[in-house]
Amino acid sequence: MNTIRFKLAAAILCLLHVNISLAQKTIPNKLPAWAFGGFTRPAGINPIISPDTSSKFLDPMSNRRVGWEAFYTFNPAATLKNGKVVVLYRSEDMTGDSIGTRTSRIGYAESANGLSFTRSGKPVLYPGDDNQKEFEWPGGCEDPRVAVTEKGTYVMFYTQWNRKVPRLGVATSKDLKTWVKHGPIFRKFYGGKFADIPNKSASILTKLKGGKLVIAKVKGVYWMYWGELHVFAATSTNLVDWKPVTDGKGELKWLISPRKNYFDSDLTECGPPAIMTKNGIILFYNGKNHPGDGGDKRFNGNSYCAGQALFSLNDPTKVIGRLAVPFLRPREPFEKSGQYVNGTVFIEGLVYFKAKWYLYYGCADSRVGVAVFDPHKPAAPDPLPAL
Repeated sequence: MNTIRFKLAAAILCLLHVNISLAQKTIPNKLPAWAFGGFTRPAGINPIISPDTSSKFLDPMSNRRVGWEAFYTFNPAATLKNGKVVVLYRSEDMTGDSIGTRTSRIGYAESANGLSFTRSGKPVLYPGDDNQKEFEWPGGCEDPRVAVTEKGTYVMFYTQWNRKVPRLGVATSKDLKTWVKHGPIFRKFYGGKFADIPNKSASILTKLKGGKLVIAKVKGVYWMYWGELHVFAATSTNLVDWKPVTDGKGELKWLISPRKNYFDSDLTECGPPAIMTKNGIILFYNGKNHPGDGGDKRFNGNSYCAGQALFSLNDPTKVIGRLAVPFLRPREPFEKSGQYVNGTVFIEGLVYFKAKWYLYYGCADSRVGVAVFDPHKPAAPDPLPAL
């Protein structure tokens, strides 16, 4: 009897081992020649920014000291200043009880190596008693993307959230700490038709010049991609007022959209600034996987993975390439725990630093992570789960 029990237990353990091995089995992922990657997570570094309950700030709206980054810190922008990497990250206080009910502010952190960061201890962009409070209070300032002009003016696009309608706002700065808010970006065109619809996530076009990413033009105008569900576009002559690109019927022109049975089957949300390359314009974006039959079964339903699309240099509305699978996906525990347990790598910041590309991303809407791509020694992109 003991022998039978032993054999049965051994068989069960063997089956468990096989099942675990199958669950963990992956297959290699290969990128096309035009794409960036693969990016690797530096060992023992992530997450690079986490909540800090000791950090306090006198909130000008409530006139109370609040733990402005006590709950979660995530979704970062990134750029260079004086030879250092600066990350501008979204922080949430503890005033609410779920996503979207707390107040968000933008924090500042800098690094000499792109990996270890020192934080300023107070936010640099936040709701105040100013001419933007109707758009920013009580929800706050969320999900920044930042880029710099050749003359050194930093431009930040962020979500103004009043808990009614999310709007893209823009602010400018010379030092990344003192910002001038210019308000919602779509008010001056088409009679404000697109100013009060939900709009988020702007990826302004940049190019690599003199070893630094700077804001670029196409045929004499600035260009951006934007959108959360679909990807749209807009142009500008002054970086503040933006004209959405429309179709022949006067509606927003859809450039890319969710694809059934792909990792981006639920939405396609713009990521860090787009980049002009010799092959075309690369848009980095965040794809959300549909939780039902329309999603890619290899990835969790509602998970966020990172994709890339290639647009024509001559016609920035024309898609000429798109990854079929993500180049970065939630794999580490800190990318699958916290506020968003389905798994999230939400890319928003990208810098060219010391001949490498540093990608900064939100981890499960809770922390900030970094991944690095060395174009001289490319690593393999994140492997794919086996079917």
